[in-house]
Amino acid sequence: MSPQDDTQIVTALRAPGAGLTHVPGDAAGLAAVRLVDLAWNELTELPAWIGALTSLEELRLDGNRLTALPRLTGLTALRTLHLDGNRLSAVPECPPGLETLFLYGNAVEALPGRFGGRLRHLSAGGNRLTALPPGLWDETGLESLNLAENLLTEVPPAIGRLTRLRMLDLGHNRLTSLPAELGDLGLTGYLYLSDNLLTEAPAWLGRLDRLAYLGLTDNRLTRLPEEIGGMASLVELRLYGNRLAELPRAIGRLGRLRELHLRGNRLTALPPSIGELAGLRLLDLRDNLLTELPPEIGRLSRLTALDLRNNRLRRLPGTLAELPALEKLDLRWNKLDPDELLDPSGAEPEPLRRLRERGCVVLT
Repeated sequence: MSPQDDTQIVTALRAPGAGLTHVPGDAAGLAAVRLVDLAWNELTELPAWIGALTSLEELRLDGNRLTALPRLTGLTALRTLHLDGNRLSAVPECPPGLETLFLYGNAVEALPGRFGGRLRHLSAGGNRLTALPPGLWDETGLESLNLAENLLTEVPPAIGRLTRLRMLDLGHNRLTSLPAELGDLGLTGYLYLSDNLLTEAPAWLGRLDRLAYLGLTDNRLTRLPEEIGGMASLVELRLYGNRLAELPRAIGRLGRLRELHLRGNRLTALPPSIGELAGLRLLDLRDNLLTELPPEIGRLSRLTALDLRNNRLRRLPGTLAELPALEKLDLRWNKLDPDELLDPSGAEPEPLRRLRERGCVVLT
């Protein structure tokens, strides 16, 4: 990279994945640069003059070998900073106007006590955080917050101050409970709570009536509250890897639900209200203790995939044949009565025959 002159103004430096071990150019040649993309190189350090590029708006340094960064507070125009997949043990000093900070997959043990007040997106997952600073809750403009894959044991009630938050990831931590203030947030995208130590799904979940995706997999849940029926916008609900023995009747109120994942629980039966899930496309019930299915399951007119592997089913409801959109029915590793597979005449029972004739793949 040659220094800036009267005939050329460098506004972007792009060299992702080029195997660089040092930053090309100098402060004079890059004075007008707005974007520096040096992701996926082999950088171990940055020159101090990087902190003097006052026109720089976006800096991408993902996937390098950086253990520390120079002071960046002089980057007065910087709005976006990408630092995923480095070896940082501390967050660099950043300018107050920063809006997006990605730190996923480093070795950071603590977040700064205060940010600049303008953050909209913060990703600090995959680090070594054990606690969260009070100053984080002053970032009331945050729209997405990723704190997954850390060592957090609690989330303070002050998180309720993040009223603009739309997406929150707290998965893969050590949380045993959650503050009720989470129910006051305006979450619309996703709420990930998977792989924690939660024993109860809180009733305040029902107040998240604009949330599209809820992940509660791999916890220790034994029940779901009836209030879950208030999650009117839910499109996908993942609950596999828990200890659920039953589902609440209110599950049928989730009219927009397209995917319901219940693999690896302790379900012995399904409520008749399961048939009210008019939008359901995928129902995964593998690895449970089901002995029968309610006839109302035949009302799932948009269901395309039904996984019933490894249950204790003895017989099937005739209404299975009424599933017009079903493309795959997996019944393997059950205890079906032989007459459920072949009637005394040697012919396949009508529900399974009708499904096969319509093109549905039936695995027994």
